[in-house]
Amino acid sequence: MTSVKTATADTAGGLVGDRYNGRSGLRQVTLIQREHLDAIASHLGLDHVAPEQLRRNIVVEGLNLTALKDHHFRLGSAVLAWTGECHPCSRMEETFGSGGYNAVRGHGGITARVIESGTMAIGDRLERLPATSL
Repeated sequence: MTSVKTATADTAGGLVGDRYNGRSGLRQVTLIQREHLDAIASHLGLDHVAPEQLRRNIVVEGLNLTALKDHHFRLGSAVLAWTGECHPCSRMEETFGSGGYNAVRGHGGITARVIESGTMAIGDRLERLPATSL
């Protein structure tokens, strides 16, 4: 995984340049809260957990991603729709060792699909839009 300062979100496939672009259906974009990275690290007795270790696309801070359920949200000029929770997989045991899966449970973030193409950059504000039916 590569950290970038800007990204382009496309309705046809998700994040341009992402290895799952065009193949990910409702999981076009994954988001995680920075605060949850700290919680996972604490559960594992680590100083730090990086979003790349969980293979998440976007890190946000200062808002509860669960509050986006059944909402569209704007990030930069792109609009995304909440599609579900991002549960851990067995790779968490490979990444973090014994207990990795359980440390991530409830802290894995959310998945989203792109409904309006656009660009986003580090520092862009995430804005929750009015509730919709998905």
